[in-house]
Amino acid sequence: MATSFILSTIAKAAIMLQLLSIYASASPHMKYIDAVCDRAHDQAYCEKTLTSYPPTAAPIGLLPMAEAVLGLAISHAEKTATFVDETAKKDPTLKTSFTECHKAYLGIAADLKSSNVKLKKSPDTANDDVKACINYIRKVTELVGKNTDKASTSLKEMTVQMEKLLDLAAGATDAVDDDDENTHRRE
Repeated sequence: MATSFILSTIAKAAIMLQLLSIYASASPHMKYIDAVCDRAHDQAYCEKTLTSYPPTAAPIGLLPMAEAVLGLAISHAEKTATFVDETAKKDPTLKTSFTECHKAYLGIAADLKSSNVKLKKSPDTANDDVKACINYIRKVTELVGKNTDKASTSLKEMTVQMEKLLDLAAGATDAVDDDDENTHRRE
């Protein structure tokens, strides 16, 4: 009897999870998250990030979703730029490379802000601005290279996070563009 009660409870829980899953995927805001995440390389990361970040968890349209994703990426770029700048000032052995990394992160932030401004009138151009940020990422990666110090390791982790956010930003700006010429365009 206890076994049938446990099985019944498990079956009810499974049904509830299925219904919640169906509701979540059918909810209006999930279609915007899906529109971005369908374009992302790491769809699990995309969904986790966008459903847990309040401004992207329940957007009212693709444009507000893209603006929120760009805002998240801008915030990360600015925080990383601050970290790199402070480290360059504190550690003379890293000053040269981190000063260049600081400039690269300022460039990322500037391009993302430019993308946000252009998003409504020219989503293709906004998407190009986001994609241009990868050149800055390459530069940072080259500058930090094989450094194993704590600050460089932290910067490498921040840069990996930035790459992921740029992927989401590219997907978001592409999703705003209602023609499908760019869908799944990244190798």
